[in-house]
Amino acid sequence: MSVTRLEKRNVAILVIGQTLFLVASITVMTLSGVVGGQLSPDPGLATLPIAMMMLGTVVSTLPASLYMKRVGRRAGFMTGVALGGVAGGLLSFAAVAAGSFVLFCAGNLLLGLYQGFAMYYRFAAADVASPDFRSRAISYVMAGGVAAAFLGPWNASIASDWIAAVPLGGPYLVIAALALAATGLLAFLQVPARGEPDPGDAQRPLGRIARQPAFPVAVLAGAAGYAIMVLVMTATPLAMRAQGLGMAQVATIMQWHVLGMFAPSFVTGSLIARFGVIQILLAGTALLAGSVAVATLGVSLAHFWGALVLLGVGWNFLFVGGSALLAGIHTEAERGKVQGVNDLVIFSLVAFGSLMSGTLLHRFGWEMLNLAMVPVIFLVALAALWLKMGQSRAREAPTPAGRDANR
Repeated sequence: MSVTRLEKRNVAILVIGQTLFLVASITVMTLSGVVGGQLSPDPGLATLPIAMMMLGTVVSTLPASLYMKRVGRRAGFMTGVALGGVAGGLLSFAAVAAGSFVLFCAGNLLLGLYQGFAMYYRFAAADVASPDFRSRAISYVMAGGVAAAFLGPWNASIASDWIAAVPLGGPYLVIAALALAATGLLAFLQVPARGEPDPGDAQRPLGRIARQPAFPVAVLAGAAGYAIMVLVMTATPLAMRAQGLGMAQVATIMQWHVLGMFAPSFVTGSLIARFGVIQILLAGTALLAGSVAVATLGVSLAHFWGALVLLGVGWNFLFVGGSALLAGIHTEAERGKVQGVNDLVIFSLVAFGSLMSGTLLHRFGWEMLNLAMVPVIFLVALAALWLKMGQSRAREAPTPAGRDANR
């Protein structure tokens, strides 16, 4: 297989763009709750800014996809970074400086718009890569989270003291600066003609596309895997603190979790190419089941570490695998609505999972919260097996010519 220089450059741009976006996302997840607690008139609303970021992602995901279908990936990504990343980071900083909780929520909402566009970097990797390179290109873009696992927490802690007059405001200026750099970088993205479909190209109705067996499996794998991961991840710091573990230990576990999410992306694409996407989806469900098992065995630091690492790797297999599966069932002209619906479903469930996390932990405890994930994991595994059996039957079915010959 020969990978062209243009393919390599395009994928490199998307990898860097993904890294810069994830620095912003991890900073928000780490810091915005703390800032919200200081600015909010009600301590119970401290995490509302994070919820607003997720809301911004939900409401912008489908419009972002349809917008990029019309104007192209490059112009769409630059718009999302400018309006979401640059403007959101600056507005969040201004809100911290002014002590305005409402403005801070609005700034985080814009950062959610940044996320709504950036979620399509992985699909853009499929657009700019040849078929043989496609799954690896997606996984390389996802691997941008490895660097962000270190840079995000660093930005949230170190940059907090950079501007003495605005404590905790510095990280949001860094987000804006990195987003501005990303805007300039994305200007060099060159999506080939096959990746910039003509809006007038013939398209199948969404219902017809959705009736393909691979469609519900791809959406279910991505959405269920992401929702489970966010729900358990959000509850982990609270569960660890309830066991008397310190914030330094919480930060270490969360860093290992993020590494588990993104480090496998260096090889996930190669694994898909070698073993097939369905086997990777099944491996992802097995890893999530292993995470549940470890979490229910105890609440020591080692148990939290093992459960969260397995949770991260399982998410990676389901999310990258689901993305690769989805990329193969639509035409270029259909990608906008298909990818938009996919990510709309994913982030709707993610928002619901993040909201339910605290309630489940408070009412039922850490062990039951994890056990509650088992039916969903089992459903994804059954869906993958169903698709595998259907594909096997299709391969074994005789062709019309074969049936004539057998008569």
